[in-house]
Amino acid sequence: MDTWLPADFEHPAFVALDGEAHLRPIRAADADIDMIAVMSHRRMLWEIYGEAWGWPPAGMTREQDEEDLARHAREMVEHRSFNYAVLASDESALYGCVYIDPVETEDAPNAAEVSWWVIPSAPASVRRDLDAFVPRWLASSWPFAEIRYPFNDAA
Repeated sequence: MDTWLPADFEHPAFVALDGEAHLRPIRAADADIDMIAVMSHRRMLWEIYGEAWGWPPAGMTREQDEEDLARHAREMVEHRSFNYAVLASDESALYGCVYIDPVETEDAPNAAEVSWWVIPSAPASVRRDLDAFVPRWLASSWPFAEIRYPFNDAA
């Protein structure tokens, strides 16, 4: 994984989606709004990630979520993986997440697996546009040779 990202790569710290939402790295302090989004839509998320990741667990506590978000934040600083929160413009609500992880094989040293989810109550523009936005953003702002979409239908 040493060649996953160039040593001088700086991941984006803020990405505007539209007037209603933006992306930024998730942090432990997001646990309250993350818990609402995740546990209110646990069934939807389990259908996407449950088999592969065992997430989200049925009895996840706020403390467990906060620990998980802190781990994601550390991994971003270390450039081991990336978890971007999709947030309301005032950051009062979490609408979803975008995950960027290394492909764990020797044959794809500069490849990423990317997935995302959005809650049904997010603004229509966020739900509609994220599927097109994520691949464009990755192509323009990230140095990957290959991008795989194991959970989303993307080009």
